[in-house]
Amino acid sequence: MSLTPAQIEDVKQAAARFMYYNRPPEDIRSKLDLGYRIKGQSVYVFEIRPQWDKPEIIQNYDVAKTTYVESKGYWKIFWLRANLKWYLSPPSPYVKSISEFFDEVEKDPAACFFG
Repeated sequence: MSLTPAQIEDVKQAAARFMYYNRPPEDIRSKLDLGYRIKGQSVYVFEIRPQWDKPEIIQNYDVAKTTYVESKGYWKIFWLRANLKWYLSPPSPYVKSISEFFDEVEKDPAACFFG
C-alpha cells in the first residue's frame, strides 16, 4: 500500500523545510549532501557522498526511516544500526505527523541518525 496523494504532499512540504535548514552549504554538496525518498508507506532520509575509494561513484547512505501505520494513525521512526538493520528510534519511536518525524531527525536527541 502507498501513501495517499495528500500524505505525499505533506511529506514533500515537511521534507522541503527540513532540507532547507539542514543541507550543507552549496560549496560542499559534491562531498556531502542530504536527500529523501518515498517508497510505499515509508519515507527515508539519506546522506549522499562519493565512495571513499572511487569518488566518481556517488553513494546514498540511509540514516532515518519512518513508516506510516494507517491502522494506528501514527508514524514509526527507525534508525539504521551498524548491522544494517532498522531499529525503533529512542526516545520517540512514534509521532503523529510527518513534520514531527523530520523534527526528530533534525534534533537527533539520541545521536542515532547523524552520530
